[in-house]
Amino acid sequence: MAAMWHSFSFIVVFIIVTPALRATAARCPASDRNALLAFRSSLSEPYLGIFSSWTGDDCCSMWYGVSCDPTTGRVADITLRGESEDPILARAGRTSGLMMGAISPEICRLERLTTLILADWKQITGSIPPCVTSLPFMRILDLVGNHISGPIPGDIGRLTRLTVLNVADNRISGTIPASITALTSLMHLDLSNNLISGPIPADFGRLRMLSRALLARNRLSGGIPESIGSMPRLADLDLASNHISGELPSNLGSIPVLSSLYLDSNQLTGPIPATLLASRGLGILNLSRNAIDGEIPDAFTTRSYYTAMDLSHNRLRGKVPRTLVTAAYVGHLDLSHNHLCGPIPVGSPFDHLEAASFVHNDCLCGWPLPVCKP
Repeated sequence: MAAMWHSFSFIVVFIIVTPALRATAARCPASDRNALLAFRSSLSEPYLGIFSSWTGDDCCSMWYGVSCDPTTGRVADITLRGESEDPILARAGRTSGLMMGAISPEICRLERLTTLILADWKQITGSIPPCVTSLPFMRILDLVGNHISGPIPGDIGRLTRLTVLNVADNRISGTIPASITALTSLMHLDLSNNLISGPIPADFGRLRMLSRALLARNRLSGGIPESIGSMPRLADLDLASNHISGELPSNLGSIPVLSSLYLDSNQLTGPIPATLLASRGLGILNLSRNAIDGEIPDAFTTRSYYTAMDLSHNRLRGKVPRTLVTAAYVGHLDLSHNHLCGPIPVGSPFDHLEAASFVHNDCLCGWPLPVCKP
């Protein structure tokens, strides 16, 4: 009798549990499938046939670039890259794809979407649908390498889970939304190579988790916010080729993990803070093609390790800092096109540099330039 009861109870449990298991493996809801089909209908990809797999009722199974949450069956990720090592590109004998059309607002019906990657397709136009800011679970928004225009949605700060925002290499215009500093989970921000104008928000330093801020090749103006100096995780800051003016904040050298700083081709003035050159982790510094003046601080130490330092095309005067010979390493150094004067120090790194690093100054002399006159 006990054995019979055990078998019966197993059958009951199996009957009860099996529907639950089937529920977790359920196909994506019709609403998600219809949203994906509407998204697809606004795009055209003629070479790879990536949308040919978007057939059948179950968009969670074998639809190229689509992933679903296994517990809910809801669409969670859309990952479509036009440049990658994906076998679909190799089979087509191509190194990159080409997609035309625009991003349909129907994408916003995917209420559980966490990742939208639609990158490097070259010809996708239109704007970023403003409704994407209503997707509360969004973590990655990557639209790099297209021809998208219009502004970044003004209420982008609603995406409080966002860790990656990449709209580089597009035609994005307008200003950096003030709400962007509410993205307190953001770790990677790339707005480079667009048409974005106006100032960097003064409270940019609120982005305490940010490690990469890439804003180069835009039309940004105004000064560098001092709040940036208080960002504890910022490793790479690129503001090159903008219209940024004013002086360098003295606290930039206080960023504990800053390793690369590109501020070249702007309208910066004033002196170079000694704390910046003495920064322990900074390995790449480019301040070229500005209007920076004053003397180069003699602030290098045995912990200074620069793979590249470019201070050329400024208004620097005085002597070449002697403490450069104490630096642990200096690879590329360019001090050309300034108003420096006096003898170039002897020793490393000067013994491996070429004359091009020092030309077009007022009266520099010594190796690798001609010898100093008595």
